[in-house]
Amino acid sequence: MEERLQKLLSAAGLCSRRAAEEWITGGRVMVNGQTAYLGDRADPDRDDVRVDGAPLGRREHKTYILLNKPRGYVTTLSDEKGRPTVTELVKDAGTRVFPVGRLDMDSEGLLLLTNDGALMQRMIHPSFQIDKTYEVEVSGFRAGADAALGAVTELEGERISPATVAVLFKNGDRARLSVVIHEGKNRQIRRMCVQCGLTVLRLRRVREHVLELGALPEGKWRYLTEEELSALQAQ
Repeated sequence: MEERLQKLLSAAGLCSRRAAEEWITGGRVMVNGQTAYLGDRADPDRDDVRVDGAPLGRREHKTYILLNKPRGYVTTLSDEKGRPTVTELVKDAGTRVFPVGRLDMDSEGLLLLTNDGALMQRMIHPSFQIDKTYEVEVSGFRAGADAALGAVTELEGERISPATVAVLFKNGDRARLSVVIHEGKNRQIRRMCVQCGLTVLRLRRVREHVLELGALPEGKWRYLTEEELSALQAQ
């Protein structure tokens, strides 16, 4: 049965549908020897669909990985500036996996990677608003700064949902905060801190939905447990 190419690539576990659209417009996808275009359809049982010259395989074994991302790595498959990528940290996983969402280069902590395109699409979709918990070390802290941070509802004209903020530790003008958000706008917590006069010294994601970073060492990864995967898929 014919389906849109981006759906076929996602179902094969190669990438999310959004990434598939970028691959198609970038000329990386061919159908029966011809460069594909956005909106094209194909039947995987009849047509020869290839990505970067490699035939589109059948649905591969799904892999789900939790990585403790260190600072200094970018959350992309490759980087035009030659910076290290998170995929280099999971290259021994035995299969190609893709990051679900992003952590900016200077941020650390929990990052989910998978080749399950359907799960990726659900988790990054705006309607799937999952809680993400960060530990944020800041300077410039003063009385009431945590309340001010939790009261931010607009960033540069863009409406956001209020965060849940708690003080974990305080020493002078330095503090460690727990910040829970569920939207994940670009550099959202850093921008919130700037707006409240706080300087971020360290930002680390410690929980996302049902997943917890725990004691996983920096730069290391593990497979999700059956219980974690069942809880993710139940949403």
